[in-house]
Amino acid sequence: QVQLVESGGGLVQPGGSLTLSCTASGGTFSIRAMGWYRQPPGKEREVVVTINSSGTAKYADSVKDRFTISGVNAENTVYLQMGSLKPEDTAVYYCYALLNTDPRLGYFDYWGLGTQVTVSS
Repeated sequence: QVQLVESGGGLVQPGGSLTLSCTASGGTFSIRAMGWYRQPPGKEREVVVTINSSGTAKYADSVKDRFTISGVNAENTVYLQMGSLKPEDTAVYYCYALLNTDPRLGYFDYWGLGTQVTVSS
């Protein structure tokens, strides 16, 4: 069974940096895309960035030039480098993957359990 496991969340001061990681594991699968979503307190989940298997990344306007996503490496891990963090970046960050576990089936969405990022002085 495929699992997405995130790590790297925590408390950071405004202007600071943090790196999140997400690893997909469990069985055999093909990844079409991975990325990160976030859910700020009291708000709906929103996309932060996605990257496809060709390496094309799409960022939310709110994080452009501050966040960088890596390509999916051989260990099926993707990293999100977050810089110049602001209090409004405070949220639970969820890893996302669009992947296929059976060539006879299509691609489906998978989600991690989330990791808390708090930006505060």
